Amino acid sequence: MSIVAYIAVMALTTYLIRVIPFAAVRGKIRSRFINSVLYYIPYAVLSAMTFPAIFYATGNTLTASVGTVVALLLAYFEVPLIVVALSSSAVAFITGMIIGIGV
Repeated sequence: MSIVAYIAVMALTTYLIRVIPFAAVRGKIRSRFINSVLYYIPYAVLSAMTFPAIFYATGNTLTASVGTVVALLLAYFEVPLIVVALSSSAVAFITGMIIGIGV
């Protein structure tokens, strides 16, 4: 199969995923339960994609856990996102250096 065919299949798949809900549901959704489920789906999907990547990024579960705890604490105290990202990365790196896995 050529690269053009692969791109066409991916484009069609992406398009259908976005169009089918609009075609299936024409009116406003009045169910509070369905609305609440749809409201939380982006957060659940983002968490499901992010957390495994966090723990495999450093190659060591301890350094990833320490960085995650720091990030969660800083985020809880509403520190700006760039500070959270840089601080948690630095703490994970320093933890790796302390336990002897960093170079």
